[in-house]
Amino acid sequence: MPSMVKIIDVTEETKDTKTIKLTFVDDEVRNKFSFKPGQFNMLTVLGVGEAPLSISSDPGEKEYFSHTIRRVGNVTGAITKLCVGDTFGARGPYGNGWPMDKIQDKNILIIAGGIGLAPLRPVIYSIKNERENYGKMEILYGARTPGDCLYRREYDEWKKIPHTRLLLTVDSVPEGMEWEHDVGVVTLLFDKISLNPTETAVLICGPEIMMKFSVQKLLEMGFKDKDIYLSMERRMNCGISKCGLCQIGPKFVCQDGPVFSYFELCNLTEKIF
Repeated sequence: MPSMVKIIDVTEETKDTKTIKLTFVDDEVRNKFSFKPGQFNMLTVLGVGEAPLSISSDPGEKEYFSHTIRRVGNVTGAITKLCVGDTFGARGPYGNGWPMDKIQDKNILIIAGGIGLAPLRPVIYSIKNERENYGKMEILYGARTPGDCLYRREYDEWKKIPHTRLLLTVDSVPEGMEWEHDVGVVTLLFDKISLNPTETAVLICGPEIMMKFSVQKLLEMGFKDKDIYLSMERRMNCGISKCGLCQIGPKFVCQDGPVFSYFELCNLTEKIF
């Protein structure tokens, strides 16, 4: 049963994407709520429907949580039309999330494309909050254009996290727009990775074509399949393993994932990439 949440802030990220900051209306529900990076909520708009969306905020924040929402359907379209003070339903969190405990003491390589940075943003803040528990961190992020990059106001803060590098690229730069970073697909940044493959955990989220070529190149570079983790969240629909649309072999992304190691995916009966 969804609990009511109230919008307390809205940030325009791009022309079609907003970050919605939410708090539970009920104090008891708010005080009990916590989540792990990579988990998702089911968001419900009365009379419109329900959709699974990754939580994109700092897990250390207890008074609110956020979702970064791109307008791609009826539910996301309805939510992005709401304003501060409006309410709708949410339930969760669901899913296994990124294996933050398992990857402690390792270097962390984050690879994201487009809206795929949203479920990885909590990882960045978790590592910032517990910096002593992790090795070096490198963040590789690609988007369509500079105007499509998420969280631009936070990049300077991320670069100040000790032992952290942020590398950015876009597919193209519109005429007249300033851009001081790389141009091209995100895998072009791989030559700049300085982390030892045998001592590094890789977390990837983005379009499946991007994840496919990222994994191929990472394996060629010596990264281990058991240390490469991917979020398959884009396949989710109902969020409760009933519709079957997110099924991969015997696994349901919404129930058994959304995060899987590449080793796990390779051992399923259905070929992923």
